[in-house]
Amino acid sequence: MRLALISGSTRRDSTNTAALLAVRDLMAEGTAAFYEGLSDLPAFNPDDDRDPLPDAVAELRQLIADSDALLFCTPEYAGTLPGSFKNLLDWTVGGSEIGAKPVAWINVAAAGRGDGATSTLAAVLNYVDAAVIDSACQRISIGRADVDHDDHIEDADIRARLADVVAELEASLGVPFSA
Repeated sequence: MRLALISGSTRRDSTNTAALLAVRDLMAEGTAAFYEGLSDLPAFNPDDDRDPLPDAVAELRQLIADSDALLFCTPEYAGTLPGSFKNLLDWTVGGSEIGAKPVAWINVAAAGRGDGATSTLAAVLNYVDAAVIDSACQRISIGRADVDHDDHIEDADIRARLADVVAELEASLGVPFSA
């Protein structure tokens, strides 16, 4: 079993990315793949959504196809998803890789923030027929002070809550992520 981890942030020192890297660190080696190509994706153009796909798009779609579940973590900009992350999601609409795939998200924003991004993400995931695992979708507030200089999260409570998200995904799949 393999979990794809997709951050909606292009920002260096992103708490969203740090959360997903902490998830990867909690999992057995080889069971989680962190997507690093967000900045490499071309702007979505329906005319380009055909074979041969741009290389960066083909790599994204292959990662999704090769994964048993997806976990997203994205910031909110101007009340919704960041443009670069919405662009990534737009590239998934024309493919069938995400349809029926179990997905969840983590919202790391402080209470009262980030809801516009998660509601837009939910709408897009519904549109592409992803299988949203509501019990795995969690708000886990993570501030810059929770992330060390190497972008690691050491806080035991945060790490336990991140592990709970993975456990909920495993429960939905009926099998654990294991190497």
